[in-house]
Amino acid sequence: MALTEIAYAKINLALHVRRRREDGYHELETLFAFVDDGDRLSARPADRDELRIQGEFAATLSDPFDNIVAKALGHLPHRQGLAIALEKRLPVAAGLGGGSADAGAVFRLIRETEGLPDDWAERAAQLGADVPACVGSRACIGRGTGTELVAVENDLAGKAVLLVNPRVPLATGPVFKAWDGLDRGAMPDGPPSAIARTGRNDLEAPAIEICPVIAEILSVLRETQADIVRMSGSGATCFALYRDDEALRDAAAQCAASHPDWWQMTGHLR
Repeated sequence: MALTEIAYAKINLALHVRRRREDGYHELETLFAFVDDGDRLSARPADRDELRIQGEFAATLSDPFDNIVAKALGHLPHRQGLAIALEKRLPVAAGLGGGSADAGAVFRLIRETEGLPDDWAERAAQLGADVPACVGSRACIGRGTGTELVAVENDLAGKAVLLVNPRVPLATGPVFKAWDGLDRGAMPDGPPSAIARTGRNDLEAPAIEICPVIAEILSVLRETQADIVRMSGSGATCFALYRDDEALRDAAAQCAASHPDWWQMTGHLR
């Protein structure tokens, strides 16, 4: 019997970078949230692990053996092989945690079929800083490198959201390297709605330096009826939150009409 999972798109409602660490990583505070759409994975029992990639952005993942889905399977004990088909619907290197979301979906598939080992969170962190949050794919606060998670009650659940990407990949490393190193203060306390409203993304400025079209996306989204507009992660995807589905549909249509070459996805926060 085939199992299916959605690799929910991750957005950072706020991302405060506090300092560079000696190990090359950055100390940060972030509010993770997840959209109710993303990549699609289906899995069936097999003699050995297999991975097949299809979908709009499949061509950007040319080496299946280097894919994080394959790595996630290798990180988790499982008695039965899994043949996984990945429909790659999220752009790659886009600030949406696409690969991390795919890995999180694999963890959930293994959890459903055989259960996860007690140290699953450590195994997830070895694959990437966003992976532990993506396993649960529920709103949470991340500290440290993003792997120290605290659950939150999401008062933004169900909020309409528009994701927009210029179809320009933007690697995380150069954006963090371009950060100016200034600590602009801690992420605010309170419910997700308050953190999203008063927080910020400290990587917006360095990302725009590398990929100027991000500023154009933010400007276009701010011309819609959005409640909040921000870049996600290290970019280049930006998001906007709306009061209702009608405002979301109007914004999506407005954006598509003015920039039909940009990728977009609509949905709701989980």
